[in-house]
Amino acid sequence: MTDHRLRSAVAATRYQKEWFQSVRQRAAAGEPIALLNADAPHEVFRALDIPYVVTQWWSSIIAAKRAGPASMERLAARGLPDFSQQYDAMPLGEQLLDAEDRPWGGLPAPRFAVAERSGDVTAKIFEQWGRLPGTETFLLSRTGADPLPDRWWELVPHDWEKAFGSDRLDLLQGEIEELIGWLEDRTARTLDRDRLAEIMDLGNQQAEWNRKTRDLIAAAPFAPVLVNDTMPAVMAPQWQRGTTWAVDAARSLYEETAQRVADGVAVCPGEKRRLMWVGRGLWSDLGLYTRFQEEFGAVFVWSMYLAIAADGYLRYGEDPVRALAARFVGITDQLYVPPWSAQWYVKEALSHRVDGVVHLMADDTPGSGFITEALEAEGIPVLEIRANNADQRSSDAARIPERMAEFIRDRV
Repeated sequence: MTDHRLRSAVAATRYQKEWFQSVRQRAAAGEPIALLNADAPHEVFRALDIPYVVTQWWSSIIAAKRAGPASMERLAARGLPDFSQQYDAMPLGEQLLDAEDRPWGGLPAPRFAVAERSGDVTAKIFEQWGRLPGTETFLLSRTGADPLPDRWWELVPHDWEKAFGSDRLDLLQGEIEELIGWLEDRTARTLDRDRLAEIMDLGNQQAEWNRKTRDLIAAAPFAPVLVNDTMPAVMAPQWQRGTTWAVDAARSLYEETAQRVADGVAVCPGEKRRLMWVGRGLWSDLGLYTRFQEEFGAVFVWSMYLAIAADGYLRYGEDPVRALAARFVGITDQLYVPPWSAQWYVKEALSHRVDGVVHLMADDTPGSGFITEALEAEGIPVLEIRANNADQRSSDAARIPERMAEFIRDRV
């Protein structure tokens, strides 16, 4: 293993922590803040200068600080489920913790809570936010993947009208316009469409750097970086999408990775087996991704975070609101709905030359079995693990390290 983490990962993590404190300060000064799910149109809030925190990112911090079980127990004490979609629900429980137990001082009470109706449970979770004093909820529609073109990653940057269909785009574009008006009425701010177009352009630049980094890692003879470094190096800037800082951070990740490849760096000397992690990151135990290098020479070369940052967000178009609708209308399809998802994971597995896949299957990800089936059909063995990535109770019960060791030894 290399002696030092990626500088870009350390810088991104540091920046995100400092940024979060600035959000707390703005909230304390009386400014409205928003809690947004990952599949909500973040760029609208950036254009309106409404600071926002992403549900899944905040859940990852709660989990990493080992406050996840206590957060879920607080929900259970209120008569709410603590066993379903913890990744969405955990921030709601964090609000109920004692002040000294809340990570980084705690999430300020949001003025707005916005999500896509990706399922009954997510909608119910965000309805709970709307019942808190001073918080209002806005829910966007979730539509199905129709038509289903092959190789969506080649279509969506420019030909997204064909990829997603005009009906789906019309609906989401109309709802984004409704959201804009809803926010303008409540904040006395007016959306600058030119500013939104600039934010969309910066997001595209960021995605272009991420695509170059992903392709560089795929082509490298040995893994030059650790996935538990690329996860924060990619995801902290992802939640700052549409800023010059995020573009610069994506460029820094590429340049640092390129230098490592040029220097012949291998994070796992004696690399023998290349692994792919399908599913959300195990935030409560990021050390898991390096645990099998010394004994087995097995290194994780892929996670969805860099890959979806490379393929999932590029959207070029003259109308920034419609392009924004195209950015979010199919994000769930791309990651989870077959055949879109299955084709993409196979493409990524083959390009990264993986020998085995660990597939973390959550309770809210439709079609996971088809992803496994498609990978196995290519001769790539898959270990399926059913657990919640943010809930340490769930991952502990799944015996993930022990099962992975058996999988590498017996099948990979």
